[in-house]
Amino acid sequence: MSVRIVVGAQWGDEGKGKIVDLLSEYTDIVARYQGGANAGHTIVIDGKKFVLHLIPSGILQSDVQCVIGNGVVIDPVALMEEIAMLESFGISMKDRLFISHQAHLIMPYHKMLDKAREEHASAAIGTTGRGIGPAYIDKFSRVGIRIVDLLNRTVFEEKLRANIEEKNTVLTKIYDHQELQVEQIVHEYLAFDTQIDPYIKDTALFLNQAIADGKSVLMEGAQGALLDVDHGTYPFVTSSNPTSGGACTGLGVPPTSVDSVIGVVKAYTTRVGNGPFPSELHDEMGAQLRATGAEFGATTGRPRRCGWLDGFALRYSVMINGISEIALTKLDVLDGIDQIGLCIGYEVNGKLLKSFPADVTILSQCTPVYEYHEGWKESLAGIRSYQDLPEAAKQYIIAIEKIAGAKVSIISLSPDRADTIIR
Repeated sequence: MSVRIVVGAQWGDEGKGKIVDLLSEYTDIVARYQGGANAGHTIVIDGKKFVLHLIPSGILQSDVQCVIGNGVVIDPVALMEEIAMLESFGISMKDRLFISHQAHLIMPYHKMLDKAREEHASAAIGTTGRGIGPAYIDKFSRVGIRIVDLLNRTVFEEKLRANIEEKNTVLTKIYDHQELQVEQIVHEYLAFDTQIDPYIKDTALFLNQAIADGKSVLMEGAQGALLDVDHGTYPFVTSSNPTSGGACTGLGVPPTSVDSVIGVVKAYTTRVGNGPFPSELHDEMGAQLRATGAEFGATTGRPRRCGWLDGFALRYSVMINGISEIALTKLDVLDGIDQIGLCIGYEVNGKLLKSFPADVTILSQCTPVYEYHEGWKESLAGIRSYQDLPEAAKQYIIAIEKIAGAKVSIISLSPDRADTIIR
């Protein structure tokens, strides 16, 4: 038995999809614990690309069962499109996909409010506009609509009418938006209930029973630790807890069941949207990393901001997540670079910081302290063992391990499943 959590250790987009898919070969169940369709997990198998937004990345392994937990907010349209896409490739969902009856639903007004607030905000966060934040607001305001509410039409309609009355006031009076029609939404979501019914399950009971039976479980997060609503660069964060602690609440699994935490780390750093980014490169090197690494969002297509690996932020992430091992991705993107920067600290007004700052005003004033490592001239393509890596690449990995305080156990050399070194 093993219960492992896979977290993104940076600002998301670290390549979690590939790592979860890879580890799923040795796993019985893969469970997604937070976020929504704002996630974009890209997996490439024999040159064929799959982009998943809600369904766990383990679905591409034919004998793996997948769970969407109570901590996820579900967009019915996105979910059904994703199921249809996978089935069109001959990937069966029957008896393999289970969705928590306690998961909250993203309603049409959540998307409208998300976009309207972003457009009118004095300082935009840079959301995807998928309704994730407003859905979590309703969840914690205790007016959210869960999948279980669809089972009772009377209760569902009562909740929906109350919500729409409030949302219509906000949409029309503040954002000058047209009113939503209750009957249309009721019809759409009851139709969705019929489609989703075969997948609904008490997933907390299912997972805990599986763990008791000795099955292996892989818990998958979306986004990254530095976007965590509690521990990230607030307010430029997501609306949930991508950190390892979110796995337990998002799935109903006790922390005493967890054996290890794997942090997925890109060999450089990227960020999408607004917010401080100390090691960001605004020069030709930043543009080169973006072009070579194909750094454009899988969900939105937005270009990602790029910079050298921020080891100081990574050490903070290792601490708050309890990361015991690192999966290092996109090392091949650094092929041919003469000198590779690694941020080992932050400096403010000439003074070195001892810890990662909670105040984004201070973080935005930080100057990165770099050490530079010799690059490697040859391509890493086709390398299958750690011993065969160039010495310069090994030294860079050792430097990452030193600053992070965790061992690099997996090294990814391309998006394809096969191009991976397991140490």
